[in-house]
Amino acid sequence: MERLLHTPIKVLDHGFIRVVDYMGDDTAVVQAARVSYGRGTKHTNQDQGLINYLMRHFHTTPFEMAEIKIHVKLPIFVARQWIRHRTASVNEYSARYSVLDREFYIPSNDAVAAQSTSNKQGRTEILGGAEAAAVLDLLRSDSERNYDHYLELLNTDEQGNLVDEGRLGLSRELARINLSLNYYTQWYWKTNLHNLMNFLRLRADKHAQYEIRVYADVLMNILEQWVPLTHAAFREYRLDGAQLSATALQVVRRMIGGEEVSECSSGLAKREWADLMSVLERTS
Repeated sequence: MERLLHTPIKVLDHGFIRVVDYMGDDTAVVQAARVSYGRGTKHTNQDQGLINYLMRHFHTTPFEMAEIKIHVKLPIFVARQWIRHRTASVNEYSARYSVLDREFYIPSNDAVAAQSTSNKQGRTEILGGAEAAAVLDLLRSDSERNYDHYLELLNTDEQGNLVDEGRLGLSRELARINLSLNYYTQWYWKTNLHNLMNFLRLRADKHAQYEIRVYADVLMNILEQWVPLTHAAFREYRLDGAQLSATALQVVRRMIGGEEVSECSSGLAKREWADLMSVLERTS
């Protein structure tokens, strides 16, 4: 983890994640769980077993004893998804105080996809070459034009120098409203280990939007370097595991008993039945 400190890890075209500081590690989790002992165990396998137990039984408080602070540069639309995770301390770059850089996110060709017809917040087939090129040209030209107009409203150049001394520039807090959601912002984000894993459980999932998932993937790698025992337990019981409802569990028991269970006889809603079949890797 010490090797990661203050080193930006590139994400998307202009973004990054940089670990600024951290407090605690797997040992802090173990010590918090065994506070009456005054210290942790002497063997790594015992620590792993305890952390597995805590994760498996949702004993979350010991994971709150470790914290991390990161510096993130990300597109504004990704930041608006990220901020939904409210259990963190956040301080964001102020476009009321400073002039934003000419940096905006343009997706790569293999990220330009059509709207999904079955999921209102998802994408589906990748667009073809000519169609994708037209989309990217439109995004790029709009972004460049908006930034040019942003500077014109401010009456400054990109270094913040006055262009026309004969007129006043618009205030920064108003000029920024002309910019689109693909421009980059930055913030410091501090959270504890428990809430970081809650973030990763949703954003490192295959159903998460690609642009936030790539940030989550970097954070997963950081998690592994920081708290390898907790990372292993998190993958085992949260990210790669599955939680079943009481009815779904009964369906599994009926199947194990040899019963042929159908969607109609399962007692599950259509979507939950489909989710269960996906978890069990069954077609019906």
